[in-house]
Amino acid sequence: MSKEFESAHEIEIDATPEQVWDAVTEGVGGWLWPMEAPEPREGGAGPFGSTITTWDPPHRYINRVEDVDGISEQTLNQLDYTIEPREGGSRAWVRYVHSGIFVDDWDNQYDGANKHNAFYLRTLREYVTHFSGRPLTFAMFDGPEASKASDAFAAVGHALGLTDGTAEGTRVQARGPEGQPLDAVLDYRDPYFIGLRTDNALIRFFGRNHWGAPVGISIHDFAPDADGKRNEAAWQGWLDGVFTA
Repeated sequence: MSKEFESAHEIEIDATPEQVWDAVTEGVGGWLWPMEAPEPREGGAGPFGSTITTWDPPHRYINRVEDVDGISEQTLNQLDYTIEPREGGSRAWVRYVHSGIFVDDWDNQYDGANKHNAFYLRTLREYVTHFSGRPLTFAMFDGPEASKASDAFAAVGHALGLTDGTAEGTRVQARGPEGQPLDAVLDYRDPYFIGLRTDNALIRFFGRNHWGAPVGISIHDFAPDADGKRNEAAWQGWLDGVFTA
């Protein structure tokens, strides 16, 4: 049964509104995934076949699409960003509202979207604060079928070497591919997502097993010599190994 939804989140970022505007319009790969930049005008073309319904830089940006291409569970999708200055313009307040229509499995779809949105917004803050404007090499992939199990994401945390008491903001020596130590800050952690920030990358772990899908990883690598295929091969092997050991 089709039903409307709305997922709203707010965050403050230690950056100017202009820096945040650039991140949500042109630097999306740094915190979400790469996509085409919007045509900078109302009525212009936006990503994934959307239309720009509001274009007021650096304060308001809305794109909207009906009959979402490639997503059978959804018939309407709208992304609404409001950006306001704080502390004389040196900080920015961001309100992000994701709305639309899910056509079935509403509770599960909404819970997944709402929790992902909170994680993405925090990743936006990490990107703008630490990596804004740097060249990006991106990789994203899923784990094997076994990573759909109810305890799969807990296994990911343990494989990284995180104890149950490791808190957000802690600097950790995580266990990366081939057991190599990974010096990172644990910038996000809850039962559904883990975020690691190294000097040159944001590595995000998605516990999509909670919504019936495989665990996923995205790597936003800002190192000058980054190799996306190498990153994917290394971390895909690591993730597959979590569920075949």
